[in-house]
Amino acid sequence: MKVLILGGTGVISRCIVEQLLAAGHSPVLFNRGTRKELFREDVEWLIGDKNDADTFQALVRPHRFDVVIDMISFNAADAALTVQTFKDRAGQLIFCSSTAAYRRPFRSIPAREEAEALVDDPAFPYAYHKAEMERYLHTVIEGGEIPVTIIRPSLTFGIGGANMGVLRQNVNIVHRIEADKPLVVFGDGTAPWSFTFAPDTASAFAGAAGNERTYGQSYHATNEDLHIWEDLYLEIGKRIGREPQLVHISSQLLHEANPALFGHLYYEKQYSGLFDNAKIKRDIPSFRNGITLAEGLDMMLRWFGREGHPVDVEKDRLEDRLVETYYRFGDELKSLF
Repeated sequence: MKVLILGGTGVISRCIVEQLLAAGHSPVLFNRGTRKELFREDVEWLIGDKNDADTFQALVRPHRFDVVIDMISFNAADAALTVQTFKDRAGQLIFCSSTAAYRRPFRSIPAREEAEALVDDPAFPYAYHKAEMERYLHTVIEGGEIPVTIIRPSLTFGIGGANMGVLRQNVNIVHRIEADKPLVVFGDGTAPWSFTFAPDTASAFAGAAGNERTYGQSYHATNEDLHIWEDLYLEIGKRIGREPQLVHISSQLLHEANPALFGHLYYEKQYSGLFDNAKIKRDIPSFRNGITLAEGLDMMLRWFGREGHPVDVEKDRLEDRLVETYYRFGDELKSLF
């Protein structure tokens, strides 16, 4: 199949490209063309910016695709541009949404697709706009314009990512453990979660491509390796042979201090992150979700070491200030009694 990936160089999408190549398909990447070094094999590229709608449509107009995988639509308008552009020149559209689009708290645990509702509160913009995108796509499905499949990843770690940790501090976590500097954990650290890694998530998209069972359907695609949030830091400590020091700060206080930085904690991650994958396993037998937390973190640590990631000094200082505030509040609290 000839498969166009809108994006193609992100954490999940680069794995999709690799899996499509391994399966003998012909992936074509549409993006700004700044990261061609990611793929050893000869991959066709269309260079452009989807935000420039006229140029984007003119660039793809001469082509037809069996499948288009859209990894860069974040709202209904983005998705509408994809639908209007490809409804007559593609056999299927696959959109990347997010489990963040589910309303919290869940009605079912592990969460099942048919049991959950989409966010309708704009307070957490990322989740709200993904939900609005899905509501639009359901009108497309109902109208029969073109076969549409929606995949909802949960929090996914992978090579190239910058989203690990409360502050999304990545290699700073290793730095702080090695330097005996405390790490901030939101809440009491016991919120249940299944951490997912990019090669597994990518198998959902690759397996949905050209798969008629997925037409008109929505799926989450997540790990089922049960953990709590503290395990992320404790397991990294095990991998590097040092026990981390953890301090716990309320997700509500963090959000009130900086909604932009900590909204994902307050609106999403303080709740259960457990998902039932029966539906996707039924319809996409090639879907994989077996990378354990230990295996995935080994992959990430090898990447950190291989590329020599520098410490984010600004985030390190912010975490120092949060830790200092935590201890100062504790001392003031004790003085009350």
